[in-house]
Amino acid sequence: MSKRKLISFDWAMKRLLRSKANFEILEGFLSELVDDDITILEVLESESNKVNRWDKFNRVDLKVKNSKEEVIIIEVQYDRELDYLQRILYGASRVITEHLQEGEPYSKIVKVISVSILYFDLGHGMDYVYYGSTSFTGLHKKDVLQLSQGQQELYQKSKAYEIFPEYYLIKVNNFDDIAKNTLDEWIYFLKNEEIKDNFKAKGLKKAKEELDILKLPEEERLAYERYQDDLHYQASMVESSYTIGVKEGKKEGKNEEKRQIASNLISAGVLDLESISKATGIALEEIKAMKDNRR
Repeated sequence: MSKRKLISFDWAMKRLLRSKANFEILEGFLSELVDDDITILEVLESESNKVNRWDKFNRVDLKVKNSKEEVIIIEVQYDRELDYLQRILYGASRVITEHLQEGEPYSKIVKVISVSILYFDLGHGMDYVYYGSTSFTGLHKKDVLQLSQGQQELYQKSKAYEIFPEYYLIKVNNFDDIAKNTLDEWIYFLKNEEIKDNFKAKGLKKAKEELDILKLPEEERLAYERYQDDLHYQASMVESSYTIGVKEGKKEGKNEEKRQIASNLISAGVLDLESISKATGIALEEIKAMKDNRR
């Protein structure tokens, strides 16, 4: 028997998961990801209230506490575009500065965890979940710098890396659809928009109940269907534009058409700038300028 399709996670984040009644779903996902018991205290204001597929920012900022009762800001981003590594650095920095009040000492800087759910191939790598943190290693002794006793008391942290932002990159399309643990069960849902009956990960039972497409009010369901149709259209546009670009890229006298193709590819955000340059025959510097002008 085929599994009933659920609402995609990115749509749910935009429309449904900001409600306190559905915090259990996000808490489950984050708890499985960071291997800790996460409780959401509140959803913070951010630019992620937009609904359009082309929005520059798609994220939600959450104030949470962990099993140690530490308050942390977790920024969840979900996107289908490139140009991303610098964006997550900017996002984490923005959260830090926004939550340090004027006149407060640096010891009050909030801990940030950045979670990126990626529906495109970011960089080269075989895994589907990547983790990054900051540590300081001696050039000569190769030892890792530790916090002093006074710093541990001041920051309420035992390790230096715990002060700095931590990053999780989930490359959804790299997942092989074999759920070997509860985190994999969540990633299976992120990729396939369905939850198997034997899945036991935190939050998935609630997600299965609340994210059923058939439970949506008609107006909301139609809006979701339009959103999905838009994604399919953009994927088709990219495929056809890329094909045309390869054929036309070396022909002279078609600069305007090639620029339009490049503009479409930049908007769709599923190819890097060098690939767009090669496909259209437009110089890389011009492609970069076109992208900058869209911001």
